[in-house]
Amino acid sequence: MRVVSKKLPEQPTRSVFAGRPSTEQRNNIGFEPVKVTVLVGGVGGARFLQGLQALLGSDGDITAVVNVGDDVWMHGLRICPDLDTCMYTLGGGIDTDRGWGRIAETWHARDELAAYGADPDWFGLGDRDIATHLIRSRMLRTGYPLSAVTEALCNRWKPGVRLIPVTDDRSETHVVVTDPADPSGDSKRAIHFQEWWVRYRAQLPTHSFANIGAEQASPAPGVLDAIADSDAVVLAPSNPVVSIGAILAVPGIRSALRTTAARVVGLSPVIDGRPLRGMADECLSVIGVETSAEAIGRHYGARSDTGILDGWMIHSTDEATIPGVEVVSAPLLMTDTDATAEMAAAALRSVGLNL
Repeated sequence: MRVVSKKLPEQPTRSVFAGRPSTEQRNNIGFEPVKVTVLVGGVGGARFLQGLQALLGSDGDITAVVNVGDDVWMHGLRICPDLDTCMYTLGGGIDTDRGWGRIAETWHARDELAAYGADPDWFGLGDRDIATHLIRSRMLRTGYPLSAVTEALCNRWKPGVRLIPVTDDRSETHVVVTDPADPSGDSKRAIHFQEWWVRYRAQLPTHSFANIGAEQASPAPGVLDAIADSDAVVLAPSNPVVSIGAILAVPGIRSALRTTAARVVGLSPVIDGRPLRGMADECLSVIGVETSAEAIGRHYGARSDTGILDGWMIHSTDEATIPGVEVVSAPLLMTDTDATAEMAAAALRSVGLNL
């Protein structure tokens, strides 16, 4: 790894794998696994979790704090895209070609809804996926919080990672756009992020993002404890605006990152000025941040100043200088699980865990 900015003071390293006792020995001596908390959203975040899980195996205690800004009600069902993508990916049910939704999906319900002329007609729900949303919606209406519902759903999928929504409260990402229904182009209106992303492919004139409900939200049970008790906290290579940014919009999350004893490292979601996946560049342009590893790292900022990072990992072909942050480079292409595991190992080494 190549240091390309100011190096932080030397930190003691913790050996994670060297001379590890057997599982039986660990049980007998009360051995504690390495604790890693990951802030995550989207397909890239789910794939990073998959690599981290492969790296740590039974030696890891991984908590994923998952974005809920994309969550939306559709056809009377509560859809939680990022939670489901993580759950399906880690549980072996994801469509790996698309990166989202269920494998071997069928679309009869979607087609029937279209035949009825039911709105919205731009968001397709797969038949297998609908079962998840039915269970979630029924439990939510009964009064269970989203975190408890997620735990119940994971009893089936057994993802091997603790998935926690960042909040049980409403905290949805909405987008202020030029109203496409106004021929003059003079009017603005707010639409849900899903409509902006899926229906319009982020191609409308866009003015700002709003996290509706975030100011009144609070972290879900276990979120702040996970951040405080971790050996390392990782910002997955997820969208900095509508995934990580939406997580940070929940009061208490940013301060928890700034005060945890663990070191906080982020992974760049862009390589050579291009997003690894999705339309992060469209989101970044709205908030006036350049689509580059350096600009995104500076956007997060250093914990030694007013930001949240101790370390920032960029792709081996990129360069960045971020005041107060140790920048290291390593291959960041998640071509398969092994490559992603190597990427996760490099991230953990960068914050003092000796793998």
